[in-house]
Amino acid sequence: MATSTELQFPGSGDLISQIRFESDEGKIWLNEQRMLMIHASVMGQLRKELIDTLGVQRAKGFLMRFGYHSGWKDAELVKKVRPDLSRQEAFYVGPQLHGIKGMVKVKPVELDFDVDSGKFHGIFDWIDSYESEVHIKEFGVSEEPICWTLIGYASGYTTYYMGQKIIFKELQCSGMGASHCRIEGRRAEEWDDHAELERYLLPDPIAEELFALRHELSELRENFGSSEHEEDLLLNSVGRSGAFRNVCNLIRRASTSRVTVLLQGETGVGKEVVARGLHESSNRSDKPFVAVNCACIPPELIEAELFGVEKGAYTGATQSREGKFERANHGTIFLDEVVELSPRAQAALLRVLQESEFERVGDTRTRRIDVRVVAAANEDLESAVKEGKFRADLFYRLNVYPVHIPPLRDRTEDIPLLINHFLGKYHNLYNKRTLGVSDMALSALMSYKWPGNIRELENMIERGVILTDNNHTIDMDSFFPSLSEPSHPLNVINMRGELNRAPATETATNPPAETPAQLLKEGFSLEQLEHQLIREAMEQSGGNISAAARLLGMTRPQLAYRLKKIEE
Repeated sequence: MATSTELQFPGSGDLISQIRFESDEGKIWLNEQRMLMIHASVMGQLRKELIDTLGVQRAKGFLMRFGYHSGWKDAELVKKVRPDLSRQEAFYVGPQLHGIKGMVKVKPVELDFDVDSGKFHGIFDWIDSYESEVHIKEFGVSEEPICWTLIGYASGYTTYYMGQKIIFKELQCSGMGASHCRIEGRRAEEWDDHAELERYLLPDPIAEELFALRHELSELRENFGSSEHEEDLLLNSVGRSGAFRNVCNLIRRASTSRVTVLLQGETGVGKEVVARGLHESSNRSDKPFVAVNCACIPPELIEAELFGVEKGAYTGATQSREGKFERANHGTIFLDEVVELSPRAQAALLRVLQESEFERVGDTRTRRIDVRVVAAANEDLESAVKEGKFRADLFYRLNVYPVHIPPLRDRTEDIPLLINHFLGKYHNLYNKRTLGVSDMALSALMSYKWPGNIRELENMIERGVILTDNNHTIDMDSFFPSLSEPSHPLNVINMRGELNRAPATETATNPPAETPAQLLKEGFSLEQLEHQLIREAMEQSGGNISAAARLLGMTRPQLAYRLKKIEE
């Protein structure tokens, strides 16, 4: 077991370098999580109001849980900041962040733990606790330990790090008049009163009651505001933006009739999801829904696929079979990329729309059909008519009830909802559980223009879930391979504003114009220059790859790859 004479924190430069200020944007970042700077006295006022409103015990539980979740989030930094250090040095990320954030000065006294076996015992001194200070200011000296938020932080941080419930208690507290606080952490079951301690970390029934009341109020407002539920969302759809609600309203109105619907919008906006929602909200919901991508079927086979074929109609037609329309009888058929239909297929479709009848390929018998047609196109059909690619009479027949589905960049308020939806889907698919996306990643996703729309977002989330370990937050560089490249649209976050970084000189930020020309005259090697820069960055960072990567303006995986190439 290490004692206080042996225990010493590693340098905190790697942690401080994770803090970035974007004062022009009103943001502060710790790694990829958005942070806040607030007055300690304001936290004291919040504490007072909680105690006055909820009582001491409920306020204690609330603040312990608040600290617990904060510590849990900080524990994710361990592997990112100190992947190459010993487990003890990596563990010290939490106590050191306590000090960097201005909460309390931490001094290790004893620490003995082993992640593999689950053993943990730690004693730390806390000096100048902000929580003791604000409590004494409002309430005077306490009869019980009162560093609730800090204890919650230590418990949450260590629980995440150890992978099992670890609970800290205050052995002495400056809020009770002691010279400083001292805390001790053990596995939960090693405390005689562990059931009572764990109870403080459980959700408070009062919060559940408030959420239930809010839910009931929300339902009452919705029922009162729209008796016909015209603003209810479509089945399996995700979104709350005004643009999306307008689409849902149009589709619900169309569902009560048999009108042909034309869905228009860019690729990936979710036209098939909307078509399915239309079908499920109509009186045909118990009948078939058949989706057809017209672009995937060869032109010479499109008629047979849609309308069926009789035996012997052409070489290879060894038996009669029904087409997509017959399979969708009494239900709904969704024709995606309808502009790709051959001229003969367009004529046959027009006949179905006008007369509700068709003939199989090679047949002479006319068949009646009752089917709702939902067509979709990601290009302007009117332009296709002008270019001679699409029949004008068919366009006018399809365009009876057009619905434009907005691109994702026009409904950015739906992005967080879609992210959560896809996280749930891929957590189940890959049997994983991440902690969602980092604040910085969310900011980037909200700023991206999404040329691939919802389909692109879903693909990014799937990739992020695959690349992220269980119980970790999905970072920016997990979403797209080229994310770190300056040209990528997601690279919109200003990564400057680090603490304790000396201001760059004019020469460093704006090298003389003659420098590149001079280098070329000297016949320099670009590869050699890159190697020299990497070695210098590694030397300045003391061999810390993450810190060196930040000096070079690249991600850790990128630098690790280049280091491997140099070693080869």
